[in-house]
Amino acid sequence: MRLWLVRHGETEANVAGLYSGHAPTPLTERGIAQAQSLSGLLHNVPFDNVLCSELERAHHTTQLILGDREIPVRIMPELNEMFFGDWEMRHHRDLAREDAENYAIWCNDWQNATPTNGEGFQAFSQRVERFIAQLADYKDSQNLLVVSHQGVLSVLVARLLSMPAAAMWHFRIEQGCWSAIDFCDDFAVLKVLNSRAVWHEGE
Repeated sequence: MRLWLVRHGETEANVAGLYSGHAPTPLTERGIAQAQSLSGLLHNVPFDNVLCSELERAHHTTQLILGDREIPVRIMPELNEMFFGDWEMRHHRDLAREDAENYAIWCNDWQNATPTNGEGFQAFSQRVERFIAQLADYKDSQNLLVVSHQGVLSVLVARLLSMPAAAMWHFRIEQGCWSAIDFCDDFAVLKVLNSRAVWHEGE
């Protein structure tokens, strides 16, 4: 089985440098163009199913990639980005001033601290683990498209490669690109990371 990993297109929050976990933030014109480009890059991939975050920016990206292709889409909350609580749609400069103590603690120990009224990294990474466990439901599938977010996809790659969740920073998933992981018996192989090439059958 191959997982095709796609991060949602650029959003207004991305451009503004804001923490955007669960808060709604629409795709920019560039983000729409990125998703449309991916539609062409992945047009030849015979997807069996699509697994998508609940969040609108991932939905919109999925719709633009699929176009008029009729492929089952399963919405999965496990694929949602980390929830930043009171820090949603806030800039780090504001947080360093207005929630200075909590923000400093989080910056210094992000694996164990929690954004104010938000989701900690431990809970977040466990949520990604639950998604990995559910992949067993698709053992008969050949190609699964996963449309999600930077944090989720980075943790997902790290864990599938048997690395700790904190190794996520080694795998930055860019917008407007596709990545691919192959499952081979009891291990996974990262085949492609952040490609902007057209996929052709047999590759």
